[in-house]
Parts: sequence; structure tokens; C-alpha cells
Amino acid sequence: MFGKAAQPNFSECQVVDLVKRLFQLTVAKAHPLPSYDDQNFHVSAGDGAEYVLKIMNSEDNCGYGPQKYLVRLLTYLPGVMLSTVAVSSQILFEVGKMAAEMDQIFQKMEHPHLGTLQREQFRWSLSSIPLLESYLSLLDGEPLQEVAKSVIHQYKTTVAPKYSQFRKCINHGDFNELNILVKPDETSSFRISGVLDFGDMSSGYFVHELAIAIMYMCTQHPNPVEAGGPVLAGFSSVFPLNEAEKDSLYILVLSRFCQSLILARHGISLHPENAEYLMITHRKGVGILSELWELGKEHVEEVWFQSAARLA
Repeated sequence: MFGKAAQPNFSECQVVDLVKRLFQLTVAKAHPLPSYDDQNFHVSAGDGAEYVLKIMNSEDNCGYGPQKYLVRLLTYLPGVMLSTVAVSSQILFEVGKMAAEMDQIFQKMEHPHLGTLQREQFRWSLSSIPLLESYLSLLDGEPLQEVAKSVIHQYKTTVAPKYSQFRKCINHGDFNELNILVKPDETSSFRISGVLDFGDMSSGYFVHELAIAIMYMCTQHPNPVEAGGPVLAGFSSVFPLNEAEKDSLYILVLSRFCQSLILARHGISLHPENAEYLMITHRKGVGILSELWELGKEHVEEVWFQSAARLA
């Protein structure tokens, strides 16, 4: 749970000073970028180079005090966010394929502190769905509360017992439409050109990454249930699911919806000034979660797996 003081609140003048002091760069321009609970700036240096300055919220600063912030300066990647283009089966397939390839690359990482990705009780891990129960009071009196309770129950009773059969990996953990950059190719179709925001990386499972990708792509599709098939096809072209993973995918996707919607509501209660950004998924997500829940596991799985088989 993040507290009221967790999110940084640096002014543009302070950012100019930070970049000069920490990275020895002269800033020509700095302007804020959207962020969930960190603070991001697009920084243009005097020599024409472009960067993203990321100031992490104090809770995610693994061991730092509440008034200290981890600061990163990253290369600025050109492109447009996936959220700004119409999604096609081709780009959804590519999203799924990229998610699987990314996790396979993470498997090869070597670092003396790789163990820090074992983030126990990390609220954004799909392994932590039972933690959502402590936030359900935020939904008192709303139909969403009963759906969330039911999904969490299904997760605990039908998904959690299968974890020993899931294949482990390191997850990006937030593979959504705002963290995927695309650019047009020679055929005027869009291709993935970059991936952003690795701040939610944690030890997890391949099927978690797929569930997260499907959930967010549902919010971009005019018929949300149809988004899952192409994403599943792309993922399976690199990393086919086993039976336990297939059987758990539906509830894991709905669990991510619950996670996103409930934690957004919690975030708004702490930071109402950031409500516009925090509500991006919430605006569509409540209706999509209810729709997928009402359609039921059997029907949704039939749509996803039959579509994926046609695209294989």
C-alpha cells in the first residue's frame, strides 16, 4: 500500500537542477509526462539529446527512506503510444509475441542483485490477488464489489492451487497500451518500436505476462472479448501454454482487471489530483470486467482459443 507521501512532487525548476547536478547535463526544456505513482519528465538537453527523467515513488525505492527518491535518466524513445492507434489483429498478435519474447530475454539476465525482483507482497503481482480483499471496502454498495469478490474467490480456489504447474520467469508486469510504443512500417501498418516502464518487474510466471497483456488489449478493442485471441496466438507462437496455464488464463485476466480497478480507486483516494491518469483504465474497465464475467469462462475461452488457433 502506498502512502500519501510516497509520490514525488518535484517542480520543473528542481528537475533542471537535478539533471545538472546528478548527470552533468544542461537542460533546454523539461516538461512532465503522465505517471501512475512515480514522476516522469521529458528532458531536452542543450546538445539536442532527449531523455526521460524518472523519479520513483518512495515506497518502490527498496529500502530508502520516505524522503529519498531513486532517480533514473533514460534515453527518450521516439514513437507513439499504442493507445493512440486503432488496434488490428496484426498488432495484437505482435503484442502477444513481444510479451513472450521479452520474458524469455529476461530469463537470460545475469546480475548480482537479481534477487531483488523476488518482491513478496508486491501489490501489482498477479501472485498477490488476495491482497485486494483489504481494499474491497472502497467499492461498498457498487456492483463491482460483488464481481471482484467472486473473481478473487475463483482465483484462490481454482488458480492458486495450479501455481506449481506454471512456468516461472521474470515479468515486465505492466505491458499495457501506454507502455508500448509503435510506429508505421512500409505498409502503413503499425509495428512495436519500443517498450517503456520496467518499474513493475518482478519474479513471476509466463502466463501472468500473457494475462496482463490480454487485459489491457481488451480495453483497446471495440469488441473486448475478441482482443484475447490474437494476443494469445502471438504469445503461443513463442511460448505455448500448458494445460494448467490455459485453464487459469480467464481468471487471471479478470484478476488483473480487479487489480487495476481497485488499486486505481485506492490511488485516487490518496492522490485525487492524479485522478485523470489513474482513471484511464477504470473508465472502460468496469464495463469490460462485468461483460467478461457475465459471458463466463467457457464462452470466453472458446472465443480466445478458437481465434488463436485460426491465427496460428
